[in-house]
Amino acid sequence: MKHVTMHEINSNFLNILKIVQNGEDIVITGDQGQEKLAVILPYKKYSSKNKRVLGQLKGKATYKIKEDFKITDEELLSL
Repeated sequence: MKHVTMHEINSNFLNILKIVQNGEDIVITGDQGQEKLAVILPYKKYSSKNKRVLGQLKGKATYKIKEDFKITDEELLSL
């Protein structure tokens, strides 16, 4: 995971996007390089659906969320 400062983002945005397109995550830090502010990651990593383990029911049950499910991820996680 590569770390870049806000100054580097402003100066080299297109080059940094190429790095992200090649699959690498980028951590954006403050100009002093100490405070982590954000992460840029390839969309494939962001949108990939990870399987969730059912805890005590692991190996005993499964679940599937239908495409027409009407609740957003944020709403579901805030329950």
